[in-house]
Amino acid sequence: MITVRVHGRGGQGNVTLAELIAMAAFYDGKQVQAFPSFGVERKGAPVTAFVKIDETFIRERQQVYKPEYIIIQDPSLVSVANVLEGAGKNTVVIINSNKVAAKVCPGYTGKVYCVPVLEIALKEIGRPIINTAMLGAFVKISGMIKLESAKKAISEHLGEKYDQTLIDKNIKALVAAYDYVK
Repeated sequence: MITVRVHGRGGQGNVTLAELIAMAAFYDGKQVQAFPSFGVERKGAPVTAFVKIDETFIRERQQVYKPEYIIIQDPSLVSVANVLEGAGKNTVVIINSNKVAAKVCPGYTGKVYCVPVLEIALKEIGRPIINTAMLGAFVKISGMIKLESAKKAISEHLGEKYDQTLIDKNIKALVAAYDYVK
């Protein structure tokens, strides 16, 4: 089983990102779970969401304590919350930043990808909606989800609430972040 933990602040689309990852993996024929963990938090408070992906039915129903991937949508959380808790030497960290890894995750010796998803979102969407760009980075880095499945997840999930123009912009942000990662 592959596990993902998403950290961000309320209003950044952390739960939506977890749902999009799960939907895309489901479209690729995988078994998935996606769920948030928060209490009475409000916009701006730290929020955590979890994703589990496997080839077989997922029986366990608990939070992710030792993730293979940690996604950090708000880099300020590294210094105020223990977002790297449970990270092993093989845990991959994907963080919204245009800085070098040593600056944003000092002391962490595992693999860190800094992807400027905020800049990508502002350019492609025109608003600081970073979750679809972060999905693109995750798809490229993890290699476990097809880009077409991620596009379909965005179309399906956002199609319930938004017009096609905004959906297309989010898909452009997805692809731009995907292409950014080398």
